[in-house]
Amino acid sequence: MKKAGKIIIYAVIALVIVVGGLLSYVKFGLPNVGKAPELKVELTPQRIARGKYLANNVTVCIDCHSTRDWSKLAGPLDSTGIGIGGEKFDDNVGFPGEVEVPNITPFNLKNWTDGELFRAITCGVKKDGSAIFPIMPYTSYSKMDKEDIYSIIAYIRTLPSKVSKPNERKLDFPLNFLVNTMPVKTASQPVPAVSDQLAYGAYLVNSAACRDCHTQEEKGKFIEGMDFAGGRPFKIPGATISSANITPDVESGIGKWTKEAFIARFKAFEKSHELPKVKQGEFQTIMPWNMYAGMKTTDLEAIFAYLKTLKPVKNQVTKFAPLVAANQ
Repeated sequence: MKKAGKIIIYAVIALVIVVGGLLSYVKFGLPNVGKAPELKVELTPQRIARGKYLANNVTVCIDCHSTRDWSKLAGPLDSTGIGIGGEKFDDNVGFPGEVEVPNITPFNLKNWTDGELFRAITCGVKKDGSAIFPIMPYTSYSKMDKEDIYSIIAYIRTLPSKVSKPNERKLDFPLNFLVNTMPVKTASQPVPAVSDQLAYGAYLVNSAACRDCHTQEEKGKFIEGMDFAGGRPFKIPGATISSANITPDVESGIGKWTKEAFIARFKAFEKSHELPKVKQGEFQTIMPWNMYAGMKTTDLEAIFAYLKTLKPVKNQVTKFAPLVAANQ
């Protein structure tokens, strides 16, 4: 018995050492995506213009990294808070921890090299080598054309410098360890020719990270067979919003939509000053329609053409569900 007891003790000690070593590696040895590239992006007018279009109307970086006016439908941008960050993800929205989106104006990024920005956007690794939680869809951005990423970098370098210092993030266990396994290596792909509408539409859908919001997740993984079928829940004060089914299913998706109706849906949000006021508990959406409304019509046509090629998935979604008070 004594021998068996010793074996058990040694086994437990070995297990603790192995687990401890593994956790130490995940915590301190990862992420391992390589050093930031040696890079200097020339701020040409063409790059700045392209970056402005992408960051505001396709990848919508400016959405999360700015303040939005949630008193209006779809929360259009607050023009006084462009790039200052501060949007919070915490228990109030079902997030396991607390993350405040950082400032991306020169106030915060002046000491970052262009290579460090490139690595952050495409790999999910900060200047100090720590992992970025993939609220920012860097797994999608990693597949974008390098020149498009350079253009985004050029554009954000031109933003007015504004002072703001969001709080340091706090992630619950085990997410504070697992986050280090999430960064990816850059897998850049060239922008397809606009004339190749389906390939170009697929590129735009990836760049806009449509899959991220329009696909349900379970334990941080997309549910197999539910790509773009909507139903992913997002909590807001007084309600839960669920993303729409954008597969070509004729009953629950966009199977009956025409190209013209699809484009009109976006363009209806083009004028932010005309968006209606919304009170807590009334219908609201977190999709930055006002930003996507600025997308070129030809780009929206390409996105629609690509979405129509997806596998139809029947998934009826309740897009808005107001919370019912406990005493009602």
